[in-house]
Amino acid sequence: MNMAESLSAGDFLVYQLESAFALLRLLCVDEVGDSNVWHLAAYSDFFPDIESAEAALARPEQLTKMLDHAALTTRAFESTQSARLLNFPLSEADLRPLEDWRESDERRVFDTSIRLLTGFR
Repeated sequence: MNMAESLSAGDFLVYQLESAFALLRLLCVDEVGDSNVWHLAAYSDFFPDIESAEAALARPEQLTKMLDHAALTTRAFESTQSARLLNFPLSEADLRPLEDWRESDERRVFDTSIRLLTGFR
């Protein structure tokens, strides 16, 4: 099973920084030819461990989004190891930045890790 088949829109993903954990949210995966474009939102909240990150998802509305939408290549997405925590249905507000990107003339897809896009190391 490849990564795209094991994740679903609405998944919260946790990834490790140097001394903390942070969250991403998968908005969608688009198949483009023989590759994928990963649409993510990123949060600015930091957690000392995975359990704390998971506990914060009891109230996801209290999380702070730092990046409403970023489109990444598979290489860029896979360059930051992440693990699925929980899935919640996406709201219209969650999807609006993705729809804006789709309606834009400039649909930029980054081949840069989410860590570099957010400035987190």
